Amino acid sequence: MKRILLTASILCLFCFSSLQAQDRDVIAGIPVNYDESKTGDYTQGLPDLLTFANGKKVTRPAQWAKRRKEILNIVETNQFGKVPAKRPALRFDKRDDIALDGAALRRQVRLFFSPEDDSTYVDVLIYLPKDANSPVPLLLNLSFSPNNLVVDDPGVWTGRRWDPKTGKCSPAKGNGHRGLAMNDVIKKYLAEGYGFATLCYSDIEPDFLGGMNLGVRKFYLKEGQTEFAPDEWGAISAWSWGVSYVIDYMEKDKDIDAERIALTGCSRLGKTTLWTGARDRRIAVVIPSCSGEGGAASSRRNFGETVAHLTAPTRYPYQFARNYGKCGEDVYSMPMDAHMLIALVAPRPVLLQTGLTDNWSDPKGEYYSATLASCVYELLGQGAFGASELPAPEQPVFTTLGYVMHDGGHAVLPQDWDYYLQFIKRYL
Repeated sequence: MKRILLTASILCLFCFSSLQAQDRDVIAGIPVNYDESKTGDYTQGLPDLLTFANGKKVTRPAQWAKRRKEILNIVETNQFGKVPAKRPALRFDKRDDIALDGAALRRQVRLFFSPEDDSTYVDVLIYLPKDANSPVPLLLNLSFSPNNLVVDDPGVWTGRRWDPKTGKCSPAKGNGHRGLAMNDVIKKYLAEGYGFATLCYSDIEPDFLGGMNLGVRKFYLKEGQTEFAPDEWGAISAWSWGVSYVIDYMEKDKDIDAERIALTGCSRLGKTTLWTGARDRRIAVVIPSCSGEGGAASSRRNFGETVAHLTAPTRYPYQFARNYGKCGEDVYSMPMDAHMLIALVAPRPVLLQTGLTDNWSDPKGEYYSATLASCVYELLGQGAFGASELPAPEQPVFTTLGYVMHDGGHAVLPQDWDYYLQFIKRYL
């Protein structure tokens, strides 16, 4: 099976909502705990990765495929929601130019999600080493920013911004964003022989209640239907499904090595990255950033954001299957937790990236989940998680199941791009 290393990322500027939530005592009317002594017994009711639903133990690598199927169904049904089995046939427009001071071939691809609707599409911006003489591995950046705001490159197509109040979109004018353009990062990847691609997640579906009527999910609503079944896809599954459609294209692109593509993303896009890596095994390496609650952080740890915070009516219930809201009532009875989501990526490399002061996302909770998922990586011959205690900031652990915590908060910092590159070079 072809594998793709998919990387989704977010510029720190767009983490304001999470930064504002961090360190507040009450969010959406629900208390927030930042006291390590009050996290509760987070081993209570914790599902065993290597025990089948019928109680039998997983003792051999060959048995993992069946157990993995059980876990995938549990997470899909109770957290993110089931997606349609088939994606539309590829339909796209493409343009190539030389860019970034002659260092790159710039390829822009507009992928349409319907054979007839030209208004629902995702723009993918791809930079490839100009003089590459064979298909190149690629880092795909899932971003909060329209492509023309990610780089200072006047040749990039103008993206769109959605207004949650009106449900309408408008052009996102400009190039680069307040000095945070990714040009130097992209050039560094190109110099190492890697491509770099970016797309804006809201191209796939707008990120607000009602967005399903404007994005990819609108094509799957039956006449008169106003919501999906409790176990069907929320917005994160929609974004993930759209990313898989982008991978469908990359498999057809002769200049991209579709067996070596990477995914990273921060915050809700970190959750999207981890879920995409779990459900789409073409992804070769998965790098979720600050994915926190609903991502890599243990839900049973009462620290920072909780399932109840995530699914509160005034926050993000639309991002998940409706079943997930019930889990917030009693996390100890949940049939899943974050270690199961991480284990679904095995045996492929995954690097959990977080921040020392990102209490809202619980970096220790992400570390704890990694220790629990380690048994699957060991079973599959990939070795154990390489940290016997929580690593110090800026001390990356580059085992197949890896972890790095920057000295900062809920964001992707400049050094993180270097960590990603080091990890990619190690495993591709």
